[in-house]
Amino acid sequence: MSLAVQMTPARYDLSRPAGNGLRRGFTTGSAATAALKAALLLLERSQTPDEVDITLPGGEFVLSVPVQGARLTDAGAYAEVVKDGGDDPDTTHGATLWVKVVRQTTPEMTFHAGEGVGTVTAPGIRVPVGEAAINPGPRDMLRQAAEEVAGHISYAVTVGCVNGEAIARRTFNPRLGIVGGISILGTTGIVEPMSLEAYMASVEVYVRVAVHGRPNAIVLTPGKLGRDYARETLGVSGPDIVQMSNFVGAALDALQLALVETDYPLPLLLIAGHPGKLAKILNGDWNTHSQHSGMAMNAVAQVAAAIGLEPEGVAALAGANTVDACAELLAPHPRGTEIWAEIARQVAAALQARAPATRRVRVALFALDGTGLGTAEVGA
Repeated sequence: MSLAVQMTPARYDLSRPAGNGLRRGFTTGSAATAALKAALLLLERSQTPDEVDITLPGGEFVLSVPVQGARLTDAGAYAEVVKDGGDDPDTTHGATLWVKVVRQTTPEMTFHAGEGVGTVTAPGIRVPVGEAAINPGPRDMLRQAAEEVAGHISYAVTVGCVNGEAIARRTFNPRLGIVGGISILGTTGIVEPMSLEAYMASVEVYVRVAVHGRPNAIVLTPGKLGRDYARETLGVSGPDIVQMSNFVGAALDALQLALVETDYPLPLLLIAGHPGKLAKILNGDWNTHSQHSGMAMNAVAQVAAAIGLEPEGVAALAGANTVDACAELLAPHPRGTEIWAEIARQVAAALQARAPATRRVRVALFALDGTGLGTAEVGA
């Protein structure tokens, strides 16, 4: 199957600041993809460029990424790229990502964890147990890079990270059952800068712009998935959708202040997001960044216990390594929909208590693939 891009992509300019004035960076997935492309250019074309162009997910943009070095090996080629997280407080900023690539006879690309990149040992994330912790998005980017250089993907690709095991100790990976190093992540290839003060200031601006239009509804979402869900499922678009990232409390405070100052009771506040973020609110975590909050499986388990789920089921939820694993456990359960709806209701109640100038608050929870899990509304 060809992965060739059908459009002429534009060049993504990292020098243009984000809306909050901070510098964007690129993900570990982009860094690994650039390293693979540099290694393949040397292996297949004897080229050693100082930087390479990689195609970002969706095929709309290409990004130029500097290459730290590349060399041939006994079996294939090796290349390194230093990850640039921009102005985001990213634990992998400045880390050296490396790739070793070897030709193979099987038609598909195979992925392997080198030193410093983790291996998945527990279910609940989007990579099967036993495989390298390279998420589906970066895997597609790596295949795309190989297609662009060689016209096929028949390679064994090993991705590693210098000091990756130490870096991973500052992430959720140990709790997720990912051992030995970092994960290779990224759905867009680009790191949006989320410096606390600057991002909170930008969220406040976006909220005020939305309130100024006196809309019937405003949508707050943690990220791209929630934004897409709001557009495609809820039918809301434009400035009425505010991407608040992890700053749920700050966004609600800004909304409450703007509504009071304009004497405008908002008819409906919609919150759309993954329960892995939003259920943290039930723990009192209003900044849902992993550096400022715990994980949400206990909140899911506590709600399940409160509505009478059997103790074995509650224990399984509490012991899950991710909220996605909780969703897998609840999917076949006859009370699964009821539990997600109750979580949505409790989250909505907590949100309205913090922003009482909203008349109604509706929370929509969905899985990573966009499947709806539960919806609830509070207020009158």
